[in-house]
Amino acid sequence: MTTKKNWQPSASLQTLKQRSMLLKDIRNFFEQKDYMEVETPIMAQHGVTDVYLQNIKAQFRNQSYYLQTSPEFHMKRLLAAGSGPIFQLSKAFRDDELGKHHNPEFTMLEWYKLDVDHHGLMDEVDAFLQQMLHSNPMQRISYQDAFLQSCKLNPFQTSIEELRECLVLNHLDKTIPEGETDEDQYLFLLMSQVVEPYLAKIESPIGLYDFPPSQAALAQIKNGVGHRFEIYYRGMEIGNGFHELSDANQQLIRFEKDNELRLAKGLNLVELDCYLISALEHGLPSCSGIALGIDRLLMLMLNKPSISDVLAFDLSCA
Repeated sequence: MTTKKNWQPSASLQTLKQRSMLLKDIRNFFEQKDYMEVETPIMAQHGVTDVYLQNIKAQFRNQSYYLQTSPEFHMKRLLAAGSGPIFQLSKAFRDDELGKHHNPEFTMLEWYKLDVDHHGLMDEVDAFLQQMLHSNPMQRISYQDAFLQSCKLNPFQTSIEELRECLVLNHLDKTIPEGETDEDQYLFLLMSQVVEPYLAKIESPIGLYDFPPSQAALAQIKNGVGHRFEIYYRGMEIGNGFHELSDANQQLIRFEKDNELRLAKGLNLVELDCYLISALEHGLPSCSGIALGIDRLLMLMLNKPSISDVLAFDLSCA
């Protein structure tokens, strides 16, 4: 006889009904703005080179594939093909992400607006959050000002010594190796332990914008800053947006640099996505895009403490 398992859903049926209504409201928001809803592959030939993201692998006919961490690359191929403004509600997968705010399989909303920079897209994100969460209007603060206000240092003009002093002042100096020379490692730690709690005190959603070039990912870099933004609300990051890089050569250089960092960190090298590079060579229209976590959005909407409370079945019972 098999051992009886708790087969019940992770979330209540009432929560799942509210989740269904949220998805309907999201589709209505974009349909009213003449976006086209698209579907792209979850399983694909290429993974991401990003050092801080890891794909979950799959096998088909003895060939390795990758469950996508976001639909970004495929959506950009659609944009290059002339799709116009698009959105997608998609499952996404990330290895080794599990906790209060993380499940390795989650739902992502990603959309791309044409002919706007990251500030123009933040206007639309603000309208979206006010409609979905009935939130106050978004407040915007630059990455630089957030560090100046919370850490009393300029992240664009700092040193390892100054960063270590800041760690000591915030009782964080034991959490990073003494010989660490990568400034971003210090900034990541200060962001999660000092800046984010500071932002959590603000009652409105926060648009944190203009990141260091080393953290630009797939964003354009202008005037020494990466045209990227993150959305925080009630202490939780819910979205990550970019004024999208359209230069194929620059994208190729960034992919190659990612692999150099992977090699230095003892991670597996990732084959570069030649399809995306070819699409960029053909021509990506001027656009900005954002990936926003639907599960976290629902957590905020319903005041749920854990992502498991808004999933039909979390990893423990999937």
